[in-house]
Amino acid sequence: MKVLVLSWEFPPLIDGGLGRHVAELVPALCRQGVNIHVLTPYPEPKQSAEEIGPGYVIHRVNIAAIDRSKDIYVQAQQANKLLYEAAGQLWAEAGGFDLIHVHDWLVSFAALRLKETYRCPLVATMHATERGRWRGHIPDDSLPQAIIAAENRLTFEAWRVIACSRHMLDELRHYFDLPADKIDMIPNGINTATLPQFSPEALAHFRQQYVIPQAPLIFSVGRMVYEKGQHVLLGAMPTILTVFPQAKLVLAGKGPLLGFLQSIVGDMGIQEHVHFVGFVDDLERDKFFASASCAVFPSLYEPFGIVALEAMAFNCPVVVSNLNGLAEVVEHLKTGVFVYPDNSESAAWGVLQVLQKPLFAQQLAENARQVIEEKYSWSYIAQQTALVYRRVVAERADTDW
Repeated sequence: MKVLVLSWEFPPLIDGGLGRHVAELVPALCRQGVNIHVLTPYPEPKQSAEEIGPGYVIHRVNIAAIDRSKDIYVQAQQANKLLYEAAGQLWAEAGGFDLIHVHDWLVSFAALRLKETYRCPLVATMHATERGRWRGHIPDDSLPQAIIAAENRLTFEAWRVIACSRHMLDELRHYFDLPADKIDMIPNGINTATLPQFSPEALAHFRQQYVIPQAPLIFSVGRMVYEKGQHVLLGAMPTILTVFPQAKLVLAGKGPLLGFLQSIVGDMGIQEHVHFVGFVDDLERDKFFASASCAVFPSLYEPFGIVALEAMAFNCPVVVSNLNGLAEVVEHLKTGVFVYPDNSESAAWGVLQVLQKPLFAQQLAENARQVIEEKYSWSYIAQQTALVYRRVVAERADTDW
C-alpha cells in the first residue's frame, strides 16, 4: 500500500505536537508494511529536497516565495498551490497512491484537489479545531471563520476522520455534525526506546543554570498563546514562593503573547524567579523534563496533551488542567495532579502538592511511566492507523467514485 501524507510540520521544523506526531507515526507505519511519501512545506529560501528513510521518503517543498505579510489562512492557500504542483509531479513519478492522509486544515487545500484530480480516498487526522481554541466563542472575525470553513470542508470530504482523543472526537461530532461511524479515535504516543539518557552529573550541571541545588525547578513548555494558560501559572507563583522562596519557573516557547507574559512578571515583581528561555529543541526540552521538580501544563484548551506524556516519560511529575485531552492521559492523584482551568489559586495548590510531598511525587512519576509503556506505544498507534488505511482502500475498491 502506498500512502501520500501531507503535513504542515515535519522535523526539524516543528511548532507543536502535530509535527512530532507525524515524525513518529511515519516510520512506525512503514514497519506495518505501508510505503509512505511525506509532502511538507519548507519555508527557508533553499531548493526543495528529498530525504529517504526505511520505507518512506520526505519531500520538502520550497515555499519561500509566499507572502509572509498575509495572515496564516492566505499563507496556507499560497503554500498549498506549491504543494499541489509538487504532488502532481510526485504522483507521476511514484505511479500513484492508494490513499492520501492529511493532518489538519493547513494542507487541506492541496489534499482536496489531489483527491478530486486522482479520485483517491482521503483520511484526515484532526489534532485541534479552531472552535476549540476559542473555547466555543468564535469572534466575528474573518480569519477564524475561514479556518472553521476549511476544517468543515476537510472533515466532510474525508473518507474517514481520525481524532487523537475522546474529547476531539466529541468536538468533531458536535462542531461538524459528523456521524460517529465516520470517526476513529487513535491517540498520540511516545517512543520511550529513543529517549536520551542523561547522567546525574549532567543533569545537575544543567539544572544549576537556573536554580540552586535543592530548590524547586518548575517547568512549562508550549506556544505563548492564550489557550496554553501560561498567565495562569504566573498568577500562581506568588503563592508558591511563600512556601518555596527559592523556587524558579522556566517557561519555554515562543509566540505572540510573550511580551504580555513578560509584563505580568514585571508587574508582580518576580523577575528573579521566572526565566523565559524561548524556543528549545527536543534535547534541551528533555533535559528540563529530566531535571525539573515538576512540569505544569495549565492549558485552557488541549485536544490531546502529548506534552504531558513527554514529561511523564522522563519520570517528571505533572500538574495539568482538568480538561480536554489532558484529562484523558493523566489520572488525578495516580499519574499526575489535576487543577481547575483558568484558576491560579488551584494551579498553586497543584504545584505545592508535588513540591511538598516528594514521595508522593515519585509515586506519580513511576505510575505514569508504566501507563505510557502500556497504552501509548507508536507500534500500537501505527497498527490502528494501518487498519483504518486498509478499511478505506477496501471500501474504495468496492465503490464507484
